[in-house]
Order: sequence, then C-alpha cells, then structure tokens
Amino acid sequence: MALPSENFNVLTDALPDDNTLPAFMVSKTRGFLPRADPIVVLPPEFALLESLLQRMPIRTATGAPGLLATGSLGKAIDEEHALPNLVEYVHKYKDNLPVMNALYRDYSFVASAYLLEPCHMRWLEGKMVTQGSDREDEFKGGDFGLGRDVLPKCISLPIAAVAEYAGFQPFMEYAGAYALYNYKLNDPSKPLTYDNISPIRAFEHGLDPKSSEAGFVLVHVDMVKESSSLVTGALDVLDGCSQNDRSILNTGLDEMLTSLQKINTVMEGMWKKSKPSDYSNFRTFIFGITSQSMFPNGVLYEGVSPERLHFRGETGANDSMVPLIDNLLQIQMPDTPLTEILRDFRKYRPGNHREFLEWVHRRAEYLGVREWCLEDAESAERYLLCLDQVREFRWRHWCLTREYILKKTAHPTATGGSPIVTWLPNQLSAVLALMGEVIAKINMWNVKSTTVERVREVTEKQTERLAKEVAKYSAERGVSAR
Repeated sequence: MALPSENFNVLTDALPDDNTLPAFMVSKTRGFLPRADPIVVLPPEFALLESLLQRMPIRTATGAPGLLATGSLGKAIDEEHALPNLVEYVHKYKDNLPVMNALYRDYSFVASAYLLEPCHMRWLEGKMVTQGSDREDEFKGGDFGLGRDVLPKCISLPIAAVAEYAGFQPFMEYAGAYALYNYKLNDPSKPLTYDNISPIRAFEHGLDPKSSEAGFVLVHVDMVKESSSLVTGALDVLDGCSQNDRSILNTGLDEMLTSLQKINTVMEGMWKKSKPSDYSNFRTFIFGITSQSMFPNGVLYEGVSPERLHFRGETGANDSMVPLIDNLLQIQMPDTPLTEILRDFRKYRPGNHREFLEWVHRRAEYLGVREWCLEDAESAERYLLCLDQVREFRWRHWCLTREYILKKTAHPTATGGSPIVTWLPNQLSAVLALMGEVIAKINMWNVKSTTVERVREVTEKQTERLAKEVAKYSAERGVSAR
C-alpha cells in the first residue's frame, strides 16, 4: 500500500463564489457544510420543476393540501405531464457545480416522492392506534406495501445527469439533498443560527420552520455547523503526531472535544424540535431501495440502465463527523455483516468528504495516532474524553431510534436499509469496548481522576443497559441480537 500523503487540501477559504468547485469541500471555516449556503432559486428553465416542488408537500407553504396529501403526485407526472424532461437544460448548466447540487437536491425530492407515494398512502390506510397503549402500531406486520418500481424519463434522466456532475448517487442522499443542502437563511444579513434557517424543500409540513420535519432537517444542519473545529482539531492531532509534538496533539484533542460537546448539545435538542410522534408522517419518503420490502426487485430508471438499480436511503449515518473521529482515533469496528453496511454507506457522501475521511484513516494508521495518545496519561485522558463524546453521540442516536422508530413501527429496516435493532449497537458496542481498554490503560499509571472514574461508571452501566435493550427489541421482532 502506498504511503498516505502528508497533506490533504482542506480549504482555509471556502471560496463561496467559485462555481467551478463542488458545493461540498471540507474547509476549516465551514467544516462539512457546503462551501456556500445552498442555492434556493433554480435557473428559469426549471420553472415547471419548481412549480411541482411547491405543489408537492402534504401541506404546502400556503397551508393548503398538496399533491402528496391525496396521493396525486404520480397522476400529475404520469397522466398530466406536469414535469417535462428537462435534461437538456441540466447539461447547459453542467459547469456550475452548486447549481448541479441544487438540481440534485430537487430531483431527489421528486424521485423519492414519486417512488414512495404509494407506500405513504398504504401507511395512511393501515395506521391504527392500539387502545389502552402508548405504542402506535402504524403498520400491520410492518408492511408498507409496494412502491413504484419504474422511474420515468422525466425524472430518471435528469437525476442521473445531475448526480454524475455533482458527484452523488442518483438517489436522495443526506448531505447533498435532504439535510445539508436543504436550508436557507431567513435573513441573509445574519449568521447561520438555528432560528435563522428554514428548509427549502419538504415532504410533509417541513416548509413550516416550526414543524417536526423542519426540526429534523435543521437540527442536523445546526450540528454540522459545529464541524469546522472538529476538522481543524483532527488536523492538529495528525500534525502533533507527525511533528513529535505532544502539545500540538493535546491542543487538537481539546479542539475536537469542545466541538463534540457542542454537537451533542445540539443533538439533545432534537426531542423538542422534532416530535417522536410526528416522525413517521414524513419518514416513509426518505426510505431507500436497497434491502427494503417496498422494492423487492429494485427500480428501473427508464433510459438510464436496462438493469434495475438499488440505492440506500437517506440516513444520518451518511454524515461525516463521527466517521472522522472513528478514523482518526482508530476505533476498530467488529468484523460483522453490520460493519459491511457501515462501509457501504461511505458511497453516499460528497466525493471530497469521502476522500478526506479515507486520507485521515490512512494517515492515522501510518502515524499510529491511538498509540501516540496512549503513551502519556494527559493525552490518554483527552483521548478517552473524545471517545466518551462519540459514545454519547451514538447513545443519543440509539435513544432517538428507540423512541422515534422502535416504539412506533415493526418495520425491520432503517431508512438506509440497515437492520433497525442491531446496527447502531454494533458501532456503539465497539466504542464502549475501546473505552474500557483505555480506562484500564490509564489505571495502570495509578492516575487518580474523578473524570476517568465518572466515564468508567457510565461505560459499565451503558454496556449493560444496551445489551438488555437490544435483547428486548430483538425478542419482540424475532431477530438475532447479533
């Protein structure tokens, strides 16, 4: 294997006015957010696409019912021809990569809504609330029915083209479409804060910034806003190891710790900004094709491929922040089929993000970051505290999954196609196990630290609790807990 290069082109200036660069490039100023705030207004040639998107949500910006409220989107496209094939105009703007990203976002919304509209209608028909119970059994047997399995040329040809130009899969992704390229500043003269952003596109009521769908999208944007210091801290850790300078290493770990604490604080706000009882009202539209009962034979993209295609759905697992820490701190995942799904998710990130994460992985291995951190008591404690924040993030993700999904539906797979009960615990258990090893290492130095003792107690309690919860939900669904 070739040695990793010493440097990666992480932008010090996000170059927001440069339209020749991809919308997403890792920078020290914006982290994993797009280089500039997303394009809101499409070129005039796409007026009919804009019109369809505005009429599409279950509740439109005016408050009136939209096409998805009555299951009329498919009819509008198939019978009324509301959306012509605009691929020639896609090619016209191909050299403007932020425009390509905006078109990718918008065609992704149309594609997902078109394919999954029948599943949403099936969910409405089958929804029922068990009397005398706080559990909502929204699907009899967890069945969404079948989605449409042919994507017409007016959608398939443009989405394939914009995906190629923008560097994505031709299906809705987390960064390029649903979350990180789906916000606008309410007041462009003010900075990016949660109260100053709203979604651009939505499936349910997300055009209302106070709705649960808006909260779901915007909390993710608000979290990733804190990723710039995560990136700079990671680079400092690598520089510290490379330069044999422990002070730089420790500074980098401190930067990362502060960033992770802010990210976890924002994530905690999900409960208030996006209610668990509302999540299923829009979740259907962010499912993928791979490993989903709704698409047993994949989807035919007319005019694109003679073979039926499979893509994973939108999922926060495609975010780049925690994978950055996994790669930098060398958190070893178990050799399981669940970890293979984790690797497959790598394809569903912006190309520059993928390259950066791979470079960090190889560079950390080459320098031996974990060994560096565990050769010194102060560095080891900082390393442990960063791991503890990753644990907290993954534990919160598990708790959100439990309350928003496991208690609401029997459907066995998450939107990205991973097993809903066991996939998150696969990664969380790996972090908990490594934390136990690091604590044992620190204790060998006879270091008396109330912080380390607190982390030890949390680690042991959470390991036990996680095992019980996974066993419980696995037994309910008749699946293996491993």
